[in-house]
Amino acid sequence: MSGLLATTGLSILWCSPGFAQTVQKPESSQGSQKTTKVSTHAPGSGASVARARVVSQKADSVPLHSANEQIIVTGSRGLARKVTDSLSPIDVINARQLSQTGQGDLGDALVLTNPSLNMQAHQTDQAALVSSIRMRGLNPDQVLILIDGKRRHTTSNINSDSGPESGETPVDIDMIPMSMIDHIEVLRDGAAAQYGSDAIAGVINIILKKGAHGGSQQALAGATYQGDGFTYQVRGDHGISLGDDGFLHFGLDFKHNDLTSRDAIDNRTGRKDFNQEGEPDQTRVNVAINWGKDLFGGAANFYGNVIYGHRHGESPQYFRVASTLPSYYPSGFAPVDTSDEDDYAATVGLKGDNFLGFGWDISTTYGADNFHLRQHDSANLSYLATYGWTPTSFNLRSFQSTQWTNNLDFHRAIHVPLLAAPLHLAFGAEHRMESYTMTAGDYASYYGSGSQALVGLSPSNAGSWYRDVYAGYVDVDVKPVKRLDIDFAGRFEHYTDAGNAETGKIAARYDFTKWFAIRGAINTGFRAPTLAEEHYSTLGVAPTYAGGQLAVNSAAAAALGAIPLKPEFSTNASGGFVLRPIKNLNITTDVYQINIRDRIINGGSYSGQQAVDAIEQMGIQVPSTIAPSSVTAHYYSNGASTRTQGLDIVANYLTDLHQMGTINWDLGISLNRTRLTHLGNDTNGNPLLTAQTISYLTTTSPRSKIMMSARWKYRNFDVFVQEMRWGETKDMKSYRTGPYANSNSVFYPFANTPVWVTNAEFGYQATHKIHIAVGANNLFDMKPRRLPADGTYAGAEIYDDYSNQMGYNGGYYYLRLNSTF
Repeated sequence: MSGLLATTGLSILWCSPGFAQTVQKPESSQGSQKTTKVSTHAPGSGASVARARVVSQKADSVPLHSANEQIIVTGSRGLARKVTDSLSPIDVINARQLSQTGQGDLGDALVLTNPSLNMQAHQTDQAALVSSIRMRGLNPDQVLILIDGKRRHTTSNINSDSGPESGETPVDIDMIPMSMIDHIEVLRDGAAAQYGSDAIAGVINIILKKGAHGGSQQALAGATYQGDGFTYQVRGDHGISLGDDGFLHFGLDFKHNDLTSRDAIDNRTGRKDFNQEGEPDQTRVNVAINWGKDLFGGAANFYGNVIYGHRHGESPQYFRVASTLPSYYPSGFAPVDTSDEDDYAATVGLKGDNFLGFGWDISTTYGADNFHLRQHDSANLSYLATYGWTPTSFNLRSFQSTQWTNNLDFHRAIHVPLLAAPLHLAFGAEHRMESYTMTAGDYASYYGSGSQALVGLSPSNAGSWYRDVYAGYVDVDVKPVKRLDIDFAGRFEHYTDAGNAETGKIAARYDFTKWFAIRGAINTGFRAPTLAEEHYSTLGVAPTYAGGQLAVNSAAAAALGAIPLKPEFSTNASGGFVLRPIKNLNITTDVYQINIRDRIINGGSYSGQQAVDAIEQMGIQVPSTIAPSSVTAHYYSNGASTRTQGLDIVANYLTDLHQMGTINWDLGISLNRTRLTHLGNDTNGNPLLTAQTISYLTTTSPRSKIMMSARWKYRNFDVFVQEMRWGETKDMKSYRTGPYANSNSVFYPFANTPVWVTNAEFGYQATHKIHIAVGANNLFDMKPRRLPADGTYAGAEIYDDYSNQMGYNGGYYYLRLNSTF
C-alpha cells in the first residue's frame, strides 16, 4: 500500500485551485424544468426525497451551487446529508453528466463518469446484451442496485460463458430509461448491513425524476469511425401535477444500434467471416411512470413507479466452414443467437411523518425479467443423420427471474441529553420471494449433439426454483460531541435455501475544521448464491472445442467433486479524509480493503474423457467431431478467498472566469488490486481453480483508472474534454493452435498495456430551449493490444474478451439534440 499512499500525496499536490470540478447546476437535464422539493425527512427505505409539496421552476433560473450542497440519502437510513458530509464515499452523477457522454446505454455512460466503475470490454453470446457494472474491481453480483431506495430485480439472462463474470445474473441497468433519471448516487463502500445481500462492493441508487411540470427530449445519432454500429436514440419525459400536492412523471426511451465487428480475416477461408468481437445488434424500448400524491390531508403520501423494457438482440457466433454442412450451407455458415426480453417492475408505497412519533414507509415491489433465446442460420447434425433433414432455426431456451419484495421501515430523531445532536434511529423488516425458471427448447435443439454453437436446453435440465428471504435491520446515527458523527447498523437475514447471515457496520466521521475531516468504516457483508448459480447447466460448442456447464447440485457435478454452494462473506475496512481548503474545491481520498471468503466462481475445471462423461450424464451429447482433449466441464463453487485493496481520489473545482465564463474541473483516480488468499479443493482433492481462472479473479480489472475532465461554459457555448487512462490488465489465455491448443492446464500470459483515451464534446445553446452538441468518444481511435497468432481462434478473434479495460470498437462520433418545454 506504500505506492498507493505515495500516489495520494502526489495527487493532492496536483489538485491545486486551478484544477478539478464540482460546481454544477442541480438539474435533471440541460435547460429542463427543475423540480425542487422541500424535504421533511428521508424515508427509511433510502428513497430520494420525503413527502413534500412540489414546486417547479426553470432550471436556468437556479444559481450555480457547489456540489457539497447536494443532498443525498444513500448510506444512512432516515437521515439526509450533503455529499461532503457523508460518512462513506458517495458520488453524485446528474442527468447532464450522463447525457454529455454521448452514450445511449446507462452502463456505458456510468463507466465514463466514475473511475470506480467498469464493465467487461466484451461479452459473448447472449451475455453481450446485459450491462453488468463492476465496482472497485469486484463482480457485478457484488454491487446492489436500488431504484429510489428500493431493491431492483436481477436479469434472468445468465452469463453462461467462461471468464471473470461467468454465472453472473446482475441487474441490467440498461432496462431503466435514462429519460427518467434525475441523478444517481454511488456509494463506494460495503452496505450489506444497511441494504442487504449483494452490497459487498457498494450501492448504486438511481433517483427518478419527480417534476410536476415540464419535461425534456433528446435525439442522438452516431456511428463508429469504421462506419458500423450506427446508433440512433430518442427519449423524452414529461411531468404533470396532481393537484397542488402531487405529481405524475413519465418517460420513454427508444434505441437501436447496428452490429459492430472487429474480427480479422479467417485464416481458413481468407475472408472476413467472423462477426464475434463487437457489439450485438439490438433494439430497445423503455418506458416508466413515477408518481407521488398526498392523502388524508397530508398525513400520508401515496407513491410508486412502474418501469417496463423490451429488447430484441442478435449476436453472431463462430463461423462454420463450407465442409461442415455443404448441402445446406455451401459457403459455410455462422449461427445467429436472437433474443427477446421483457423486463418490468412496479413499486407501490405509502409513507408518512408521524406514527407514534416515527416516520414510516410501507411498500411492495414486484419485478421480473423474461428472456427468450432462439437461433437461426444453424443446424443439428445429429438430427440430420437420424431424420434426413434438419431445422435451421431453433427455440433454444427461456429464462424467467422474479423478485417480490415487501418493506416496512421506521425512523425517528430522538433528543437525548448530553448528545450534540438528536439521535437518529431507523429500523425495519423485509420479506423477499425469489424464483428462477428455465424452460426447455425445441426437441431438435437438444437432440443428440444439439444445435450448432449453443445447444438447446433439455427437459431434464429445465425447472423452476423458489426461495424466501426474511430480514430485519436497525440503524443508529449518533453525535456524541459536536464534530463526531458515528453510525451503527446491524442486519439479520434468513434464506430458506442458504441459511442465516448476520452483518454489521460502524462508520464514523470527525470534522476537525469546516475544511478538513477524516472518516472511516468497517463492515461485514455477504452474498447468497443466486438460484441461477445453483441450478444452471448448458453446453457451448465451437467448431473445434466444447465446454459444458454442470448444475452444481447435480449427480454429474458431484461425481467430479462438487458440493452445494454457500454464501460469500466479506469484511470491508476503509478510511479517508475530506478536504475543502478553499471555496468550490473539494478533495476526498479513501483507502479500502475488502476480504471475501468463499467467493462463488466458475471452478472445478475438468477436461478429457471425464468431462465428456459428466456432460453426457446431464443428458447432453458431445459432438463426435470434437476430441475429448478439447472438451471441458465446469460447475460453480465456493472456490477461493480474495483480498482487494485500493485507493480512490476525487477532486472537484470551479473556476470563475467572469466575462469568459466558468470551467468545471474534475479529477478521479481509482487504484485497485486483488490477490488470492485461499484456493479451495473439490472433494477429490483437486484445486478448484486453474491459473486461468485465478487470473479472472485477480488481474482482469485495471490496476488503475484515471479520469480528468474540464467543461468550459461561455455564453451560449460549452466545451467538454475528458482524458481517461485505463491501467494494465492481465489474463492467462488459452492457446488456439499448436501442441497446447485448448489445453485446460497450459496457458500463456497476456497483458493489455495502459492506454490513454480522449473524449470531447462541443455544444451550442441555439435557443433558450434547444441545445445542440457534436462529440466523439475515443477521439483518436485507440484500441487494445492484439493477441499473438497462436492465441487467436482461426486468426480472427484478435482481442482479449475478458479484460475489463477499454473496449475495442475504437472511435465513435455522435450528434445530440436536447430540448426542454
